[in-house]
Parts: sequence; structure tokens; C-alpha cells
Amino acid sequence: MKLLSNLFKKNKQETKQKSEVKSTTSQNKHNEKVAARKGEIGEYKIDIQLAQLPKEYRHLTDIMIKNEKAKSGYSQIDHIVITPYGIFVIETKNYQGTIYGGKERKTWSVNGKFKMMNPFIQNYGHIQAIKNQIDEKYHNQFISMVSFTKRCTFKIDDLDFRKIGSNELIVYDVELSDYIHRKVSVLKIHNKEPILNEHDMDYIYKAIVEANIIDHSIREQHVQSLKLEKGNLDEKSLVQNQHAKCCICNKPVSEKVQSFCLSNKKFGGKIYCFEHQKSIG
Repeated sequence: MKLLSNLFKKNKQETKQKSEVKSTTSQNKHNEKVAARKGEIGEYKIDIQLAQLPKEYRHLTDIMIKNEKAKSGYSQIDHIVITPYGIFVIETKNYQGTIYGGKERKTWSVNGKFKMMNPFIQNYGHIQAIKNQIDEKYHNQFISMVSFTKRCTFKIDDLDFRKIGSNELIVYDVELSDYIHRKVSVLKIHNKEPILNEHDMDYIYKAIVEANIIDHSIREQHVQSLKLEKGNLDEKSLVQNQHAKCCICNKPVSEKVQSFCLSNKKFGGKIYCFEHQKSIG
């Protein structure tokens, strides 16, 4: 009788475990679908913004080209806009929450939890990959832009990212075309004649199109490589956060406190608990 009872309990536990695994898998798939859908909506909003640009500009979307320095061997670029006064390379981020980061930080975070590569370092790699496809005389004409949705707020320690005079700009998706217009206007002031003529823009456009990889299997392999890299980054961040402590009292702090301290210049890259933050002038 006891044997039957134990067997029944074992079967019940296995059924419960299978149910939990199935539920988790189903939830993960649902989350992926929701994220994909939000991404589609975000890109649609970007496309609307870029459609407002002058017709003589050249616009390229979802470009993937070889990049020997990237871990996957490729760079996947969200948008490229070629204008008479510069080449805009745009990285889009579809996150929601507070963005913590800084120019010198290799990783940024959303709400102090989700880790991502510094988007400007990421975009720098994209720009270098594009430079490998075009003549060297065009290499100084790039402007790096990172676009976030309006569901985000910025806690960035470098305010130059929002200044139109910078060649590294962080913008909201709804103001993307406005920032491009404003940046071109500033460049016009410094350059009486267009930097790129029709021939130049056509050359750059065609060079990128020819370098673009459309093979689905290669693109899928690249995506899987990025997911693996993201998983490794999350795991590394988890280990680091488990040891995050106040440098004065050695009290453990949360991920949010850690990110806040690391993104604030006055703390000099050190971590302080809430109480000891007050003592820092």
C-alpha cells in the first residue's frame, strides 16, 4: 500500500514539474511575442519619422554587413540616413523605464536591472563596419544616434548626448527626424557647400546595399549569437550584483542603488548605500 502511495506521489510530482515547465515555456514564448510586437511598433514609429525627411536623402533599414571585430562576425544596423552634410547611423532601443549609463561605461542598464551594451560602443562598431565598405575620404562624415521610446527616462552622466553640437546623440523616437534636421542645419553653418554631392551619396548607398547580407540562415545565426552574448552578460551582471556592497559599511545594496552610484560622477565609480550617499558632497 505504501509503495502505491509513494508511486502516486512521484507521478503527481512529475506531472506538476512538467506542468510548471510547460507554463514557463509558454510564458517565455508569450513574452518573446510581446517583445517582438513592441519592436515592430517601435520600428514603425521610426519609419514614420524617417519618411518625413527630404526626398534627396538616402535611407537604408535593417542592414547586416561583415564585421571581423564583432563576436558574431557581423554588424546589424537598424537605420542609415545619408544626407548632403553627413551620414547618420541609428541604433534603436525599444525599452521601458529609466536608462542608466555613461560615455565611459561598457554596459548600461534599464531600471538598474536589465543590462545592455553601451549603445554608442555598439554603434561605433557599426560605423567601423560601414567604413570598411566605402572610400576613406568619407570616414569623417558619420553621426552616431541612439533612439529610445518615450516610455524611457534618461539618467545619463554625459549631458552632451542631448546637445545638437555633438556627433553622438541620444534621442526619443518621436523627435528623431527633428534632431536630424537640426543637426544638418548646424552642419550647414560650418560648411557653406554640401559635404556630399549626389554622386557621393549614390556611391555610399550602393556600396552599403552591395555589402548587405540577405541570406536568412546567416541572419538567424547572427541573432542566436546575440542572444547567447546577452545571456552571458546577464549572468555576469547577476554575479557582480550579488557582491555589490557599500564601500564604507560593506552593507549589500540593490542593483538599482549600484547602477545609480556607478552612473553618478560624484561617486567616482564607487558604490555607497543610501545612508552614506548623503555624506558625499
